[in-house]
Amino acid sequence: RSGRSSLSITCSAYVGLPWGPVSTAHPTNESALPAAVLWDMDGTLVDTEPYWIAAEHELVGAHGGTWTHEDAMSLVGNPLRESARILRERPASAPPGDESVASQRGLASEQVRVEVPWQPGARELLTALREAGVPCALVTMSYRELAQPVAEMAPPDAFQVLVCGDEVERGKPDPEPYLLAAQRLGVDVTRCVAIEDSPAGIASARAAGAETLGVEAVVPVLPAPGLSRTPSLELVDVALLSRLVAGDVVDLMEDATA
Repeated sequence: RSGRSSLSITCSAYVGLPWGPVSTAHPTNESALPAAVLWDMDGTLVDTEPYWIAAEHELVGAHGGTWTHEDAMSLVGNPLRESARILRERPASAPPGDESVASQRGLASEQVRVEVPWQPGARELLTALREAGVPCALVTMSYRELAQPVAEMAPPDAFQVLVCGDEVERGKPDPEPYLLAAQRLGVDVTRCVAIEDSPAGIASARAAGAETLGVEAVVPVLPAPGLSRTPSLELVDVALLSRLVAGDVVDLMEDATA
């Protein structure tokens, strides 16, 4: 954890970008670097999907319903209100929409404030991007109360912008969240790399026009034309992300199984 007592990032305002010079440890041609890296949170940056799944099980069980692993997997990457709608449509599964959303948020937030389970390689890549002068945005369907503590515990100055699920009209798989992140950063979304783990998130990023890297976490990331894939962030560095904005498609999933 960074040890910082506060973070000036908000979900509703653009924050100034005090970028430093490009590190000589990374590509020195600034035009080859991504304009920005746009990060999904749950499952991609931090392994919080188990928190959401546990919250779903507790919520459904408290109302006399049953919730299976397959049910939980079907909600991965969804906006909270969409998940609440699905829960509400099941008999004896969940309270009304607003109450369901609040319950899920509360249960997951309690866990995050105890521990942020960073995905392997995530903090190292955030640090490398900061040193290379590449700005980052956190683009999540989680609400601010959950996203803010994660951003605060990231390496210092890792994120310049947050786009949260409670401030967009249309969540993933709609492109709005990623378009909004690029707009707030003042960059061309087609020169950005989005890092995602869920089908809904990948669809959102690709619809926005961002080069997209799928990281396999909770659900499989299936091959698709133009989609780069990796089994872990530990295999990703700034040079690889620069290749993506240059037009390369990199499939480390195929390399890992070869």
